[in-house]
Amino acid sequence: MCRHLAYLGPPLPLSRLLFEAPHALARQSWAPKDMRGGGTINADGFGVGWYPADGPPVRFRSERPMWSDPSLPGLAAVTAAGAVLAAVRSATESMPVTSAAAAPFAEGPWLFSHNGVVAGWPDAVTALAARLPTRDLLTLDAPTDSALLWALVRHRLRAGEPPEQAVAATVAEVGAAAPGSRLNLLLTDGARIVASTGGHALSVRGGDGCVLVSSEPLDDDPGWRAVPDGHLLVADAAGPHLTPLGRA
Repeated sequence: MCRHLAYLGPPLPLSRLLFEAPHALARQSWAPKDMRGGGTINADGFGVGWYPADGPPVRFRSERPMWSDPSLPGLAAVTAAGAVLAAVRSATESMPVTSAAAAPFAEGPWLFSHNGVVAGWPDAVTALAARLPTRDLLTLDAPTDSALLWALVRHRLRAGEPPEQAVAATVAEVGAAAPGSRLNLLLTDGARIVASTGGHALSVRGGDGCVLVSSEPLDDDPGWRAVPDGHLLVADAAGPHLTPLGRA
C-alpha cells in the first residue's frame, strides 16, 4: 500500500521530509517497514503538495517512482514550506499508473491522500458514487478508489461540513458499504491536519510548534507515537488530538 505524510510548522526545505531524514519518504518508497495488507515497494508514482506564503497549494506529481525522478531532489532542496502533504503510491491491481492518479488530490485550500484500498471495487461503492453530482464523477482525477474517496470527502467539505466530520463520515459510509476496506485518509488545508487510521499504520510527532504525521516515523526520535487503528487524528501546530472514529 501507499505511504504518506503531512507537516505543519516553521518553514523547512521539502528535502528534509522527502530525502534527508533517515527514513524519509523517498526511502519509504523503496524500503517500507510496515506494508500491511500487501505490497513490497511504492513505485507507482508520487506527489508533493505545499503551501506558498499566500494562495492555494502547489503540487508536483509524477507516475514515476520518487527515487527515479531527477528533478525532485533539486526542487525539494530549494523549496521551503510550513505546510506539506506528500505521498508515494503502490497501485492496486487493475488501477492505472498515471500522474493524475497520484496523491495529493486538491481543490481550493485542500490537499488529500489515501493509503489503502476499497474492498470490492468498484461494485461495492457504486451506490455511494451515485449520490455525487454527475459532474464530479465525470471529472475524477482518475478511475481509482482514492480519487472517489476524495470526491466523497470533497462533496462534504463543499457542503460546509467540518473537515474532521467529512473524513469520519466518509470512512464510516465506505466501511459499511465495503467491509474490509483499508481507509487511512489524510487531509489538510495548510492550517490543520485530519487523518484516519483504518487498516494501516500511522505515527505522529509534535512539539516545538510543529506537527508531523507519517505512515512510518522518519527517524528514531522518541517523540513519535503510533496512532491506534480505528482513530481520527486532528492536529495543528499546537499538537495532535485523537478520537476513536466511532465517536468522531
